Parts: sequence; structure tokens; C-alpha cells
Amino acid sequence: MAAPKTGVVAIGGNSLIRDKSHRTIEDQYEAAAETSRHIADMVLEGWNVVITSGNGPQVGAILRRSELAASEVHEVPLDYCGAQSQGQIGYMLARALTNEFKHRGMKKTIAGVITQVVVDKNDPAFENPTKPIGSFMDEQTAKERAEKYGWVVTEDAGRGWRRVVPSPIPQKIVELDAIKCMVQQGVIVYAVGGGGIPVIEHEDGSLEGIAAVIDKDFASSLLASDLGVDLLLISTAVEQVYLNFGTPQQTAIDTMTVSEARRYIEEGHFAAGSMLPKIKASVQFIERGGNEALITDPPNITRALRGETGTRIVPD
Repeated sequence: MAAPKTGVVAIGGNSLIRDKSHRTIEDQYEAAAETSRHIADMVLEGWNVVITSGNGPQVGAILRRSELAASEVHEVPLDYCGAQSQGQIGYMLARALTNEFKHRGMKKTIAGVITQVVVDKNDPAFENPTKPIGSFMDEQTAKERAEKYGWVVTEDAGRGWRRVVPSPIPQKIVELDAIKCMVQQGVIVYAVGGGGIPVIEHEDGSLEGIAAVIDKDFASSLLASDLGVDLLLISTAVEQVYLNFGTPQQTAIDTMTVSEARRYIEEGHFAAGSMLPKIKASVQFIERGGNEALITDPPNITRALRGETGTRIVPD
């Protein structure tokens, strides 16, 4: 029997929050359960799967609780917020997938790995915060919180205002060897949640947590390259990538080469807070030797894997 193919599936932290009226933990679990059904379909198609996720809304909620409770209990540093969100989302996915596998009679195991990711302490991102985290706000609320808490806030791709924090480039995944071992044994792994907990590495090899958020698409791309997987699949809110998105000239892209993707980036087709990092991460994966990246939404994962929809990024 041929060895199973392996894919890294990156899901967004926002995908666990369907809308403003469905933000509770129970609501997020239901969204995770729905995504898990699509991932189980992928496993049935013969894939080994490594799952990654965003964590912006979840980290934002943890930080907000910390701020509100500061007069009663200690505040939570940003790197620990990332760690908490990894445990929270990992638990949701692990329970949902375990239940889905049991329901289908599939003998599969899922394990979550609390993952640290090394960044460069001199990364220019620390001088220019750009990574949105937390909930969307109106402009007045955002500016009030910026004044009160010293936040940097910005308008995010036409969807509202959000807090932004440094987003350094991921350099190394600390737990990579452990992740490799589990993948080789056929375990479904959840790793680099939220892009990983950002740490800096000192000359003696010791690690120190740092206040930042790593983009989950770039961390997922790095993990996919380091594992040598067959596919990087980025799950997002749209079925395909579009040129001229949101205009009467909107056109779906079925396949684009790395060169075409770079040209579209230069032409400004992809929004910085949404699709742009997904395209850049896909290009990086291909340039590091990957065969194919695929962008689609959760309900269409199986169809996209069969070539019926989604957007593929491939070598020139």
C-alpha cells in the first residue's frame, strides 16, 4: 500500500467564531466540531493531517479578561495568552476530532503540542506592530482603549478596528522533532497554534518568551516545509482566492504560479489583514521545495482536494 500523503491544514482563529452572536466557548466548540468533520473527510481520503490555527480573537479575549480583572488578580503576559489559547483551541479540536473519529469507526489518534517558535529579537516587526488580535471594534472604542491601555490600533481590511502587536517572522520550531515523530506514527497533530508561542533564543540556547504574535500562515508554511509535507492547505472564509475582490470585476483564481502570485501581490489584489499573508505563506512553501499550496473554505476542503474548487499555488 502506498504511504499516505501528509498535509498541513491551517485554520483561522476567526473561523471558530461564526458571528457576533456566537462567541462563547460552546459556540467555538461547535464551530471546531464542524471543521473537524471536514478534516475527518480528508483523513478518509487517505491523508495524514497536521492542524494549525490562528488565535487572534481568543488571545484578545484572554487579554481583555486580564485587563478587566487586573485589580483582583495578576495580569497575563502576551506569550502566556498565546499558550493558553493553544491549550484551549487544541482541546476543542482534540475532543471534536476524537468524537468524530469514534462516530465514524476510525482508529485515529489526535494530540496537541504546546509549540514554541523562535523569532529574532532584532526583527523590525518590534518597531512596527502590524498583527491584528482580538475582537473587531468601532473606531471610537478602539481609540478609547488605545488611550487607556497604550495599545496600537488600526483599521483592519474594511472589517473594523483592532489592536495590533508585533508580528516577527518565525525562524525555528522548537518542538519540531516531537511533531515529526508523531506524524510518522500516523497521529493527527495540532501544533504551532496561533503561529506558536514567540520566544527568543539566547547564546547559551535558553529560551525567553516575548510579547508578540506570529502570523499563523507563515508559521504553518515553515512547519510544512520542515516536515516536508505534500500539501499546505490554508482554510479561510472564501471558497477561492479572487482578483479584484469585492468589486464588479471580481474573478476567481483556480491556479496560479509563484510568479503570477508575486505579480498579483505587486498589483495590490490581496488585503494585508486577510488574504495577503496566506498568499505569501503559500509562495514561501513552494519556494522552499513544496509541491502545492491550496486555499479554500472548510466546507469545500474535500472538493478542493479533488480539484473541483479552491485556489492552487504551484511552482512556475
